[in-house]
Amino acid sequence: EVQLVESGGGSVQAGGSLRLSCVVSGEIGDLDNIFYMGWFRQTPGEDREGVASIETAYAKTSYSFAVEDRFTISQDKDKDTLHLQMNSLKPEDTATYYCAADGPGYGGSWYFLRYPKSTTYWGQGTQVTVSS
Repeated sequence: EVQLVESGGGSVQAGGSLRLSCVVSGEIGDLDNIFYMGWFRQTPGEDREGVASIETAYAKTSYSFAVEDRFTISQDKDKDTLHLQMNSLKPEDTATYYCAADGPGYGGSWYFLRYPKSTTYWGQGTQVTVSS
Protein backbone atom coordinates (compact mmCIF):
# COMPACT_ATOMS: atom_id res chain seq x y z
CA GLU A 1 0.00 0.00 0.00
CA VAL A 2 1.20 3.51 -0.86
CA GLN A 3 0.03 6.68 0.84
CA LEU A 4 0.10 10.09 -0.83
CA VAL A 5 -0.42 13.32 1.12
CA GLU A 6 -0.70 16.63 -0.73
CA SER A 7 -0.07 20.11 0.63
CA GLY A 8 0.44 23.62 -0.66
CA GLY A 9 -2.98 24.49 -2.01
CA GLY A 10 -4.62 27.81 -1.31
CA SER A 11 -6.07 30.96 -2.79
CA VAL A 12 -4.16 33.26 -5.10
CA GLN A 13 -4.90 36.01 -7.57
CA ALA A 14 -4.54 35.49 -11.30
CA GLY A 15 -0.91 35.72 -12.35
CA GLY A 16 0.33 34.40 -9.03
CA SER A 17 2.14 31.19 -8.16
CA LEU A 18 1.68 28.19 -5.89
CA ARG A 19 3.79 25.13 -5.22
CA LEU A 20 2.09 21.86 -4.42
CA SER A 21 3.89 19.02 -2.67
CA CYS A 22 3.06 15.35 -2.30
CA VAL A 23 4.80 13.16 0.27
CA VAL A 24 4.91 9.47 -0.62
CA SER A 25 5.11 6.74 2.01
CA GLY A 26 4.52 3.02 2.29
CA GLU A 27 6.20 -0.37 2.36
CA ILE A 28 9.59 -0.50 0.64
CA GLY A 29 8.42 -3.12 -1.82
CA ASP A 30 5.43 -1.03 -2.84
CA LEU A 31 7.50 2.15 -3.17
CA ASP A 32 10.05 0.35 -5.33
CA ASN A 33 7.20 -0.51 -7.71
CA ILE A 34 6.25 3.14 -8.34
CA PHE A 35 7.23 3.98 -11.91
CA TYR A 36 4.96 6.94 -12.62
CA MET A 37 3.71 9.86 -10.60
CA GLY A 38 1.59 12.81 -11.52
CA TRP A 39 -0.83 15.58 -10.71
CA PHE A 40 -4.45 15.56 -11.73
CA ARG A 41 -7.22 18.07 -11.10
CA GLN A 42 -10.98 18.03 -10.94
CA THR A 43 -13.76 20.56 -10.60
CA PRO A 44 -17.32 19.69 -9.51
CA GLY A 45 -19.29 18.06 -12.29
CA GLU A 46 -16.27 17.64 -14.54
CA ASP A 47 -14.05 14.68 -15.36
CA ARG A 48 -10.67 14.39 -13.74
CA GLU A 49 -7.94 15.93 -15.90
CA GLY A 50 -4.29 14.98 -16.06
CA VAL A 51 -2.06 18.02 -15.52
CA ALA A 52 1.53 16.78 -15.31
CA SER A 53 3.29 13.44 -14.95
CA ILE A 54 6.77 12.05 -14.55
CA GLU A 55 8.41 8.70 -15.21
CA THR A 56 10.34 8.51 -11.97
CA ALA A 57 13.33 6.45 -13.08
CA TYR A 58 14.25 8.78 -15.96
CA ALA A 59 12.54 12.04 -14.89
CA LYS A 60 10.75 12.19 -18.21
CA THR A 61 7.80 14.56 -17.94
CA SER A 62 4.55 15.23 -19.74
CA TYR A 63 2.09 18.09 -19.44
CA SER A 64 -1.42 18.86 -20.57
CA PHE A 65 -1.70 21.54 -23.22
CA ALA A 66 -3.54 23.74 -20.74
CA VAL A 67 -0.57 24.06 -18.38
CA GLU A 68 2.60 23.46 -20.39
CA ASP A 69 5.02 26.40 -20.13
CA ARG A 70 3.36 27.46 -16.83
CA PHE A 71 3.58 24.38 -14.57
CA THR A 72 6.64 22.29 -13.71
CA ILE A 73 6.60 18.84 -12.13
CA SER A 74 9.65 17.66 -10.21
CA GLN A 75 10.63 14.95 -7.77
CA ASP A 76 12.85 14.93 -4.70
CA LYS A 77 13.75 11.27 -4.39
CA ASP A 78 15.69 11.74 -1.17
CA LYS A 79 12.56 13.08 0.51
CA ASP A 80 10.10 10.90 -1.43
CA THR A 81 8.30 14.06 -2.46
CA LEU A 82 6.67 15.17 -5.68
CA HIS A 83 6.22 18.86 -6.46
CA LEU A 84 4.16 20.92 -8.86
CA GLN A 85 5.30 24.51 -9.36
CA MET A 86 2.40 26.49 -10.79
CA ASN A 87 3.15 29.92 -12.27
CA SER A 88 1.01 32.45 -14.13
CA LEU A 89 -2.10 30.94 -12.60
CA LYS A 90 -5.44 31.57 -14.27
CA PRO A 91 -8.98 31.39 -12.86
CA GLU A 92 -9.54 28.27 -14.99
CA ASP A 93 -6.81 26.52 -12.98
CA THR A 94 -9.18 26.53 -9.99
CA ALA A 95 -9.74 22.89 -8.98
CA THR A 96 -8.95 20.21 -6.45
CA TYR A 97 -5.50 18.87 -7.27
CA TYR A 98 -4.66 15.23 -6.65
CA CYS A 99 -1.31 13.50 -6.47
CA ALA A 100 -1.18 10.05 -8.08
CA ALA A 101 1.26 7.15 -8.39
CA ASP A 102 1.33 3.81 -10.17
CA GLY A 103 3.56 1.00 -11.31
CA PRO A 104 4.84 0.02 -14.76
CA GLY A 105 2.89 -0.78 -17.90
CA TYR A 106 2.14 2.63 -19.33
CA GLY A 107 4.75 3.00 -22.02
CA GLY A 108 5.55 6.55 -21.01
CA SER A 109 4.48 9.44 -18.79
CA TRP A 110 2.05 10.73 -21.42
CA TYR A 111 -0.07 7.59 -21.17
CA PHE A 112 -0.18 7.75 -17.39
CA LEU A 113 -1.29 11.38 -17.70
CA ARG A 114 -4.13 10.49 -20.04
CA TYR A 115 -5.14 6.99 -18.90
CA PRO A 116 -4.48 6.26 -15.22
CA LYS A 117 -5.52 2.73 -14.37
CA SER A 118 -7.60 1.33 -11.54
CA THR A 119 -4.34 0.38 -9.83
CA THR A 120 -3.37 4.04 -9.43
CA TYR A 121 -2.90 5.34 -5.89
CA TRP A 122 -4.48 8.72 -5.14
CA GLY A 123 -4.01 11.38 -2.49
CA GLN A 124 -6.89 13.12 -0.75
CA GLY A 125 -6.54 16.30 -2.80
CA THR A 126 -5.71 19.93 -2.11
CA GLN A 127 -7.82 22.89 -3.22
CA VAL A 128 -6.42 25.60 -5.48
CA THR A 129 -8.51 28.71 -6.03
CA VAL A 130 -7.45 31.43 -8.47
CA SER A 131 -9.39 34.68 -8.44
CA SER A 132 -9.51 37.18 -11.28
